[in-house]
Amino acid sequence: MSTQAKRVAFHTLGCKLNFSETSTISRDFLNHGFKKVNYRDKADIYVLNTCSVTENADKEARKFIRQAKQRNPNSSVAVIGCYAQLKPNDIAAIDGVDIVLGAEEKFNLLNHLDSINLNGSTKVIQSEIDQVHKFTPSYSSAERTRSFLKIQDGCDYTCSFCTIPLARGQSRSDTISNTLKVAKEVAETDTREIVLTGVNIGDYGKGSNETFFDLIKQLDLLDGIDRIRISSIEPNLLTNEIIEFCASSKKFMPHFHVPLQSGSDKILGAMRRRYKRDLYVNRVTRIKQTIADACIGVDVIVGFPGETEKDFIDTYNFLNELDISYLHVFTYSERPNTDAIEMSEIVSKEIRRERSKMLHILSDKKRRFFHDQFISKYRPVLFENIKNGKLLGHTDNYIQIQMEGGSELINSIHSVKLADNHGTVVDGKLS
Repeated sequence: MSTQAKRVAFHTLGCKLNFSETSTISRDFLNHGFKKVNYRDKADIYVLNTCSVTENADKEARKFIRQAKQRNPNSSVAVIGCYAQLKPNDIAAIDGVDIVLGAEEKFNLLNHLDSINLNGSTKVIQSEIDQVHKFTPSYSSAERTRSFLKIQDGCDYTCSFCTIPLARGQSRSDTISNTLKVAKEVAETDTREIVLTGVNIGDYGKGSNETFFDLIKQLDLLDGIDRIRISSIEPNLLTNEIIEFCASSKKFMPHFHVPLQSGSDKILGAMRRRYKRDLYVNRVTRIKQTIADACIGVDVIVGFPGETEKDFIDTYNFLNELDISYLHVFTYSERPNTDAIEMSEIVSKEIRRERSKMLHILSDKKRRFFHDQFISKYRPVLFENIKNGKLLGHTDNYIQIQMEGGSELINSIHSVKLADNHGTVVDGKLS
């Protein structure tokens, strides 16, 4: 199809890293004269950036592919992202898909549009993942207030449940000098907050003499950005110096997201995680001792093969006793080409659902307790948007605030008194 087609629509599934990459690809289209429209609208080209962390992510991708062709039967549909790298032929077999690009080629989508043949077979361009070595920087620009800045890609860990290394390849990143150039591009926009994102950002600089700690020290000097958050960092890579630096920084927010996955050492070993419970406790304790007001989020997986009732209760009690703020609960999903799929002692889907429900309830309790600690106190809030007539924003320590106010407050930071706690959100009042 000719690049004269003007309307292009994007839809992103999955993580914030995908969002940053979609934004960068969409800016490339805009720079070449395309008009960006909503994915629900009629477009000439639909681009779906896929995730493949869970079985549901695959199903969701197939749904959006079919919906695009229904909106405009004469459109071209391009599929990129993790699902495209892992199962390109499965995607190519879906009626309506015109081109599938793997991890190496997704940023070259524009260059491949002329090779699409609407009446021909689906074009698949995919390299073996061990041949993917290039790092392409990206950042999101859909939100005016916040940008997700990709600083790292790929992962060298071999967790037994995870397909991400198969979809994104080895751990890689740019130099600090080049990363700062991209961060300065973000700072020149209206963005007030940067979220550092990647697959395993604590591994930044691996293979060089630069480290993640070196990077954040340089980013702390960046003009034009008020807030920086660390999206997620492995507990074994979250060092004391990183914690202490964030405590002394005015830019880095008191907010950490630290994956756990299980509170059972037995299950952590089966998952091939690179730490045990004791190290995790040490990290949480160190954060709270250094930054008392810090928000700590936790990833946890329920229903991993071999997870007995005792293992789950160990996890539940472990999390219940930790001074954490909220959970992201994932139900274990069998993924092809992982070692976990070969494991026996499968946990039934019914039990997985029950355990997930218990941890979601625990998360609600943790979040409410964390919010309660700040009621009647003041926190700086960056206002982000208006929804259902309420002005929404987040405190420095990631409490979502809602209050009365106009759009003129969006993208500004104000001291706000926290009032009523509704669990997921807290009412605020300007000081």
